[in-house]
Amino acid sequence: MGSIEEARDIFSKDLYATELSGIEIDEIGKDYAKCSMKLTDKHKNAYGGVMGGAIYTLADFAFAVASNYEKEQATVSLSSQASFMSATKGSILFAEAKLLKDGKRNNFFEVTVTDDLDKLIAVVSFTGAHV
Repeated sequence: MGSIEEARDIFSKDLYATELSGIEIDEIGKDYAKCSMKLTDKHKNAYGGVMGGAIYTLADFAFAVASNYEKEQATVSLSSQASFMSATKGSILFAEAKLLKDGKRNNFFEVTVTDDLDKLIAVVSFTGAHV
């Protein structure tokens, strides 16, 4: 298993997630990643809530890290289904990506998004294609 510093270096090239959105990789493991995003005004919509797109970006990045780190074959997302459960009142969001099944051509991940108040914010299911 590589180091978290190595993972951070590799995925720092995803500038939309890391630079614009401020997402950080907190943990990595086999077919697993936990990422976080400190919420700022740039993540909010006109009504002061966190944009669904910001939440989805966090989930998508966690999926990308979990499905691609230390893999011989790259994985891209084929489809996803996001279910937004609650609005957050917290200041940090966390996304945990876990492999459900890995096949010859596809894989399936579930990403759970929570906040620093332990509230469930979203669940996003990803189908990935090995390319």
